[in-house]
Amino acid sequence: MLIRQADDIRPYEITPKSLYLGRRELMTGGIAAAALAMAPGDPAWATALEARKGPFSTDEPQTRRADVLSYNNFYEFGSGKDDPAANAASLTTAPWSVEIGGLVAKPATYALEDLLKPATLEERIYRLRCVEGWSMVIPWIGFPLADLISRVEPLGSAKYVTFETLVRPDEMPGQRGLFQPLDWPYREGLRLDEAKHPLTILAVGMYGETLPNQNGAPLRLVVPWKYGFKSIKSIVRIAFVEAQPKTTWEEMASHEYGFYSNVNPEVDHPRWSQATERRIGEGSGLLAKRRPTLMFNGYGDEVAGLYAGMDLRANY
Repeated sequence: MLIRQADDIRPYEITPKSLYLGRRELMTGGIAAAALAMAPGDPAWATALEARKGPFSTDEPQTRRADVLSYNNFYEFGSGKDDPAANAASLTTAPWSVEIGGLVAKPATYALEDLLKPATLEERIYRLRCVEGWSMVIPWIGFPLADLISRVEPLGSAKYVTFETLVRPDEMPGQRGLFQPLDWPYREGLRLDEAKHPLTILAVGMYGETLPNQNGAPLRLVVPWKYGFKSIKSIVRIAFVEAQPKTTWEEMASHEYGFYSNVNPEVDHPRWSQATERRIGEGSGLLAKRRPTLMFNGYGDEVAGLYAGMDLRANY
């Protein structure tokens, strides 16, 4: 069984200072200096990010940062919930570049700092719902993916956007060994209108600071109305294509994980119900409180129109 059920949470923070020192150089050279300041009084974090308040944020209580750092799915660092926090320190995130290609007028390989120069960072406090039945509330820092899309000028034939995660077995122990849980690189995709939706962002930070490696540093996608695995981490390649792409989990188990993977309490996973969820930090085991899962993770007013007329049971 590839996806583990939630066990007791063991919150801790392990990302070493040396990791963030490297990222400090990247961020200082990339984003406007006015947006950056050193994090006072917290040596574990090298860079604080200033961001304006963005739209769509929930006022629900935020999940503890320690829990968000220590309870992750990031199979490149291992399949256990605590593996990413334990193993991600080996990942080098500077320099970092993103290849953008396919059906665009301006294909190129962009240094991360060049991607970020024109960006205005926003804080977006979003609910995150995992397909496994747990959820968090996370204050992301990022910018609309639509802004980047407009800069590279997709051709009229572009209908979908694909994303790929880094493959670097020397630094990502989950990619080593004879028996791999997934076919690397990890791949995800969105329809172009989903990618351009104002809710969809590329995140470079959370909790006011740069992204920890285990949470997808230095650049990840955040699509809050879809199950969490759609929000691909550590992105190195973006492409615009005409045909609907195959994504990693869809190829692994298409009867369980569809291309759309919108949060939908009316369509159960074949092995468990999606009607309720456990909010991380609200108990565990038999004492865990469960709350009803909302259609589109509570963002129905914003995104339901994207799927008007579609059979959401067939297009799960």
